[in-house]
Amino acid sequence: MSSWAVLQGSSLLFTKTQGSGTSWKFGVNQSKPEFTVDLRGAFIDWASKEKSSKKNVIEVKTRHGTELLIQSDNDISVTEWFKVLSYAISNQTTESDEALDDEVPDSPGAEKQDKEKDHKDSKKLRSIKMSGSIDSSEQKKTKTKLKKFLTRRPTLQAVREKGYIKDQVFGCNLSSLCQRENTTVPKFVKLCIEHVEEHGLDVDGLYRVSGNLAVIQKLRFAVNHDEKLDLNDSKWEDIHVITGALKMFFRELPEPLFTFSHFNDFVNAIKQEPRQRVHAVRELIKQLPKPNQDTMQVLFRHLKKIVENGERNRMTYQSIAIVFGPTLLKPEKETCNIAVHTVYQNQIVELILLELNSIFGR
Repeated sequence: MSSWAVLQGSSLLFTKTQGSGTSWKFGVNQSKPEFTVDLRGAFIDWASKEKSSKKNVIEVKTRHGTELLIQSDNDISVTEWFKVLSYAISNQTTESDEALDDEVPDSPGAEKQDKEKDHKDSKKLRSIKMSGSIDSSEQKKTKTKLKKFLTRRPTLQAVREKGYIKDQVFGCNLSSLCQRENTTVPKFVKLCIEHVEEHGLDVDGLYRVSGNLAVIQKLRFAVNHDEKLDLNDSKWEDIHVITGALKMFFRELPEPLFTFSHFNDFVNAIKQEPRQRVHAVRELIKQLPKPNQDTMQVLFRHLKKIVENGERNRMTYQSIAIVFGPTLLKPEKETCNIAVHTVYQNQIVELILLELNSIFGR
């Protein structure tokens, strides 16, 4: 069944009739969405052949278990949708689990439930306002106690040293994470790569096939809270969970591996004559911070090994580039050139894979 889709904020709306304009407004000639999908905490990837025999199929899984397959015969159009949806999802991943738990699950009746919740909240607010009168003396006492508390509170560093606050791995700045771990390649990245190369080189659709989103989120939580992570545990036996978590790690970096400041430089480099491209890309990589260079080299050598086992896992240079291009390179501000950018992003990743030894040395 074909439907019109509109991306509005963190919600994906579906309807039988075409909407107009950049915002969704319900009028006489426009029907309300038949289905609304909340993208916060969702997972997106290209669908495997097991999920759909058609080409250009995007698979979206929400945190509530809803699974969607979005397909278009137009290569540029579906690539642009993948880019936009990935960007919309990544912008929501920093929300806390508490905020996510309070949301209403994806459903056509979500709007009605929101209105009922807003009505209850407004009643609570009115009751608070009515009972909120405090005499001036009580206010002064409260201010005095608050000032004493603020002057006595420990510093953030002191709280961290005592173990009350644990620094995260996912969503952390790459240089900060490497400095904290006293390395130039994050431990989680090396752990995933070693596990995949030991157990998954012959798995069909490696990195292209999606893992179970709920299990990936559990692994993400474990990485952020458990220093003694064992990927050989039966909980993580699906190799697509490991690859999905690794992709999520790079997707959630505050600044992509190729850094925002060098995005246009890499795009300009790939536009040059074939003989000049390799030299230009190699020189640009040398300008990146040391953790970015080393992490990039470890990741690309791993991806090269995946392609070299393509007869078993059916992954090619092009398919790896499609998966990792938008994840590793992206502009700081999205423009109307999303589809064009995606082409260059994929070409840059594919070039580095093909010319790996020329760029990083043997």
